[in-house]
Amino acid sequence: MKLSSTAAYSLLATAYVAKNQHKGLVVSDDIASRYKIALEYLLKVMQLLVKANILRSKRGPRGGFSLARKPNKITMLEIIEAVQGPLTSDMLLREHAPREKFAANAEKASKKAFNNARSTLKAVTLANLL
Repeated sequence: MKLSSTAAYSLLATAYVAKNQHKGLVVSDDIASRYKIALEYLLKVMQLLVKANILRSKRGPRGGFSLARKPNKITMLEIIEAVQGPLTSDMLLREHAPREKFAANAEKASKKAFNNARSTLKAVTLANLL
């Protein structure tokens, strides 16, 4: 399983919003400068998080971002999948070697490891990270 830099940015941005929303709406410029992320790219990430109901956005001169839900109701898995899409296990050995026992066993072991990682990410909430 590989997480993209976009997934990393989404975690940084969501955590920053959670830590700073007590001051009011969080502006994307602050996040971009704090973590040295290109603003245009960050805005695309933030909109994906809004679409996934992780963040809320308000347009205009007094606009910005806030959490759409409480930090204990947002999981790491949700944040990652909001920008990267569903995490899936891509080991398809049996497709190429359908009669090989090791192919089936390797797929089974890979799927178990993947499901454990997915369960771990689902169990960790934003509140746990703050």
